[in-house]
Amino acid sequence: MKPTPGQAETCNAMGDILNRIGDKWSVMIVGYLTRKTMRFNELRHAIGGISQRMLTLTLRNLERDGLVTRTVFPEIPPRVEYQLTELGRTLTEPLDALWNWAAEHQGEVKGARLKYDAQHEGAALQHPPERRYAGAAR
Repeated sequence: MKPTPGQAETCNAMGDILNRIGDKWSVMIVGYLTRKTMRFNELRHAIGGISQRMLTLTLRNLERDGLVTRTVFPEIPPRVEYQLTELGRTLTEPLDALWNWAAEHQGEVKGARLKYDAQHEGAALQHPPERRYAGAAR
């Protein structure tokens, strides 16, 4: 197949977007914000296991990508709320489908991993650790 002009740029852009929306914290944040507008600590407690720093970074990145809005209310102490934008709401259906697929097939995936690991027991030391994203190998 002959490369077409601009294909590498398209792949890089797609990889960047998929890395953002495929990140587990982003998926969880979008999932919770689909239900309602939430404050920072409300999100942190609802998600569980996410650090304050990671929640801050993920919310900032989702805001930068136009998926989440941050509203600061001029009160003392300041109140900050997060909600999905119209663009962010378009993620609800695809993420629900992906979540449902993972829930439905988690046992099969676990079984396949166990089978693979048993067959390749000695080879585990020869292979690099699994990478979360294809772009991480750069």
